[in-house]
Amino acid sequence: MENRNLGKSQLSVPAVGLGTWRRLEAAAAGGRQRELIGAAIAAGIRLIDTSPMYGDAERLLGAALKGRRDQVVVADKIWTPSPQEGVAQLDRAVDWYGGRVDLMQIHNLVAWPAQLPMLEAARDRGLVGLIGATHYSPAAFGDLADLMRTGRIDTVQVPYNPTHREVERTILPLADELGIGVLLMRPLGEGQLVRRPPSPSDLEPLRPFGVTTWAQALIKWGLSDQRVHVSLVATAHPARLAENAAAGSPPWFGPDERQYVLRLAATG
Repeated sequence: MENRNLGKSQLSVPAVGLGTWRRLEAAAAGGRQRELIGAAIAAGIRLIDTSPMYGDAERLLGAALKGRRDQVVVADKIWTPSPQEGVAQLDRAVDWYGGRVDLMQIHNLVAWPAQLPMLEAARDRGLVGLIGATHYSPAAFGDLADLMRTGRIDTVQVPYNPTHREVERTILPLADELGIGVLLMRPLGEGQLVRRPPSPSDLEPLRPFGVTTWAQALIKWGLSDQRVHVSLVATAHPARLAENAAAGSPPWFGPDERQYVLRLAATG
């Protein structure tokens, strides 16, 4: 699987990452959380994204990574308006993940003027590797762009798929200009885009690119924009991980193939 340099660091990660929203807790309900993380690593997935917003996912991830922490890049988040709770969230994450968080993001830009200096100090102490910011709403992309221009963050995490392309206006060009890494969320439109997949015959033109499923086509569509570094796909099913991870390997779609996927998505 191809490695890409994430942001302004020398941290290289595979192009497909594992999201944990709702899915890690679902796996844990059946006692399969360690199996899920092990299957992700076996499939070549090396970045796992989580958040305090995701229920018990952080603690579950930390426990599932025991004995294999160094095999993954952990991307966590600070999500609170309270500076004091921000420190507590960081302390808990550092403890769960063996003394460091590889990428710590300010979730939905919540209280970023207060949280960012705290994360910068933690980075200086070696507790945090990269610093990022996230937001799901195009209405906040202006504020996100302003933060990007300060030069104080290494990554952004934003939604991007064939039916949500707002990041193409400002965020992706600015990230490319500034050398900021891009993690994309919701590559499958929170599952909505895969509810009515195209027929196998419609997918046949994409087979030379290693695509055999509609989910792979959607994941590869986002990653074929070379300004994108990681596509975060959430699943509670270990069997799906190899399929998802395969979409993170070249060859990449060209303009014609990306346009073809757009047409398929529009008719789904």
